[in-house]
Amino acid sequence: MTAQRHGGDGLGSDRGRLERLMQESVQVSPAPWSHSPAWRASVTLLVGLVALAVTGHIELAAYACFGTFASIYGGRQPLRGRWRTQAAAGALMCAAVLCGALVATSPHRAWLVIPVAAVWAAAGSMLSDRFVLRPPGPMFPVFAVATCAALPVTLAGVAVAVGVAAAAALIAVLLGLLEERLVGSGASVEASRGEVRLDHATAVVVAVVVAGTVSTALGLSHTYWAMVAAAVPFGVTGLLAQTTRGLQRVVGTVVGLVLAAVLLSVSLPALVVAVVVAALQAVTELLVGRHYGLALVAITPLSLLMVQLGHPQPVDALLWSRLAETVLGVVVGLAAALALRQLRAARG
Repeated sequence: MTAQRHGGDGLGSDRGRLERLMQESVQVSPAPWSHSPAWRASVTLLVGLVALAVTGHIELAAYACFGTFASIYGGRQPLRGRWRTQAAAGALMCAAVLCGALVATSPHRAWLVIPVAAVWAAAGSMLSDRFVLRPPGPMFPVFAVATCAALPVTLAGVAVAVGVAAAAALIAVLLGLLEERLVGSGASVEASRGEVRLDHATAVVVAVVVAGTVSTALGLSHTYWAMVAAAVPFGVTGLLAQTTRGLQRVVGTVVGLVLAAVLLSVSLPALVVAVVVAALQAVTELLVGRHYGLALVAITPLSLLMVQLGHPQPVDALLWSRLAETVLGVVVGLAAALALRQLRAARG
């Protein structure tokens, strides 16, 4: 009877966890002021892509995208002094682009990027903890350094890559300042300081290294997608939230791949693609605070269109690569998150 009772309790507990996971996975949260980063990111990216398309250098689109990420830092509300946070974020993203582009000059970049991305995962995690960055976590720096490392360049091309990223970041900061002047704000950005979680940073590093190593060993074509997906769960705290984030990443990617397949099946001029990408960026920022999975429906085609702008590839192979590397990265990331939880429990 005792064994039966314990078994029933265990089943009930597992069922309860599953129910909570399902509830969290479909819950749509309010996201006030989400229009603020949405228009900044969209306009910044649109200006950058149109400039590159008009000048015949659309292959540099990825670098502009990473500079654009400066626009989404610092919170959603228009606060006085937020531009400083965005400027710091822009400098961080430019440094990641520089590091990734330098790796890309090496013939051994496929393997060299793994330890480099791991360093950035650790740095991104600790900086996020220390300065309470919003959005939190190391995903964006890892994304930048790993992606740029996969785009072969010469040493002269490194300077161009950083210049494009810096120009996009500058536009993002200036738009933030413009918003501050037009909309106005009552409060100032407060300099928050948080506690650095070394075990959390270590878990992120392990996840990125394992995902990158497995992906590279298997000969998958977009290792950076696996490393980014492995870092995704660590943008939130708690195993339930991390599992929810991982599940939403996979499901949102699957749905997004359908939309991506449609968009990639149509041959569009570069300027039209730039407008579509900018619109998808706006949709992403409007949705990401409400439901991460819904945001992935826009993020997925956005990412694939950016890849095709700079380095066109067979569509079928691109779609399957995105799916395979996303699933791999999420599985590795969640395994690392679970190991971290068990380690903390063992330490009491």
